[in-house]
Amino acid sequence: MANYTTKDIKELRELTGAGMMDVKKALDEANGDRDEAIKIIRLAGQKSLAKREDRSAAAGLVAAKVEDCEAGQVGIMVEVNSETDFVAKNEKFVAFADEVLQAAIDAKASTIEELLAASTPEGRTVKEAQDAMAALVGEKVVVNRVARVEGEAVSSYLHYSNKDLPAQVGVLVATDKAAAEVAHDVALHIAAYQPAYLDRDEVPAEVVEKERATLEDLTRSEGKPEKIIGKIVEGRLGAFYKEICLVDQDFARDPSTTVGKVVSATGGKVTGFARFHVGA
Repeated sequence: MANYTTKDIKELRELTGAGMMDVKKALDEANGDRDEAIKIIRLAGQKSLAKREDRSAAAGLVAAKVEDCEAGQVGIMVEVNSETDFVAKNEKFVAFADEVLQAAIDAKASTIEELLAASTPEGRTVKEAQDAMAALVGEKVVVNRVARVEGEAVSSYLHYSNKDLPAQVGVLVATDKAAAEVAHDVALHIAAYQPAYLDRDEVPAEVVEKERATLEDLTRSEGKPEKIIGKIVEGRLGAFYKEICLVDQDFARDPSTTVGKVVSATGGKVTGFARFHVGA
């Protein structure tokens, strides 16, 4: 019988993120040698990469950082996914996510293609590091999204839905200097209210037309006179904008006003934002 203890199993699980039976099997094969067991787990993970391609990776974390730049500040945010929360909170996985974030910063990546091709601090590509982490933890690992937001000032907010897990929601908000004083409150609002667009000008025309057509059909089905359908539809479009546009939404801290009015009161404006929710 291999020479190892329950403590050894626990430590190796925490170190690699692998399942208990996989850890015990590796320790048995390695005769209790921890370093050798890690190699066995890593090799087993490499062999099963293809088998995991169709699995769902809906757990994970969001990481973000704000730095100074020529324009003022830039915020970078990444979402890295795993199959289970057990792996998501593993120290190795969290360190890997930080490595991915730094690669995004160094490469000034704004698309997932740019990020996967970027070099990590260890000299390998993010894609190579992703596959190595998947092999180590025995789960599908996906570097899923990256966002880059620039402005005179940028505020970041990470929301922890569960105290035992890393951040599950991340927000970046870019403003001019005048609105920087309310940027953090706006970030909290975005985390909770999930706007899809900054303002009405950002909503794609095809999205508006699809909603307008739906509202016209709905209004006709209610038996409204044809001559007033257009007016009713435009009123209902206002409610649609209020749901999806940040500046039109009721402000989370004071629903008697809107986010747009709160920002305008500073004499400034929000110039951009990004929101990630793990698995969404």
